[in-house]
Amino acid sequence: MIELAASFDSQLSTLAPFVFYFIIAAIVFVETGLLFGFFLPGDSVLFSAGLVAASHGNINIALLVGIILLAAFFGDQVGFVIGRVVGRPYLEKRKSARMQRMIANSERFYEKSGWWAVVAARFFPWIRTFIPPIAGASKMNYYKFLSANAVGAVLWGAGITLSGFYAASVPIVKTFSYAIAAFFILGSLVSSLVNYSRHRRSRLDKS
Repeated sequence: MIELAASFDSQLSTLAPFVFYFIIAAIVFVETGLLFGFFLPGDSVLFSAGLVAASHGNINIALLVGIILLAAFFGDQVGFVIGRVVGRPYLEKRKSARMQRMIANSERFYEKSGWWAVVAARFFPWIRTFIPPIAGASKMNYYKFLSANAVGAVLWGAGITLSGFYAASVPIVKTFSYAIAAFFILGSLVSSLVNYSRHRRSRLDKS
């Protein structure tokens, strides 16, 4: 990510501040909110934006972080609504037993482990684009998604941007975003394993 961010740094640093803010916000929003944006390199763009803010006095880091947080938050919200309004009716039209099992399994997963999954997905390219609409289609509790979305936006959006901003003067900061990611990814895995073991134990008790 660092090497790719450096290449973006040279491209973004020539932009006027308003254009710079707009492009960063658009990339973050499209990648997190619209399915066709899955290919965008959000991590590298955020880190690069922090580097540009550190080396160019005309970019305000507080304003930049605020814009990124809003774009990341509302991007996920849009993805969730798309999944709930469009994805769920589409799935419900599929009456096959296999599809109904998949829907039921997905609903159980998001009920038990959805919060961790939404937060951890922020740190995975591609996956962060698809998790919100899947959560919406799986009827994840809206308020649970809302809180996970807010936490993920802060940790991913602000965390990686500030890592780039401080990396030039404090190199160890580069690893902070990865430490945050590792914590929530581990939490997601542990939560999934615990719930899987409970579900399996419950099935065995019934049989």
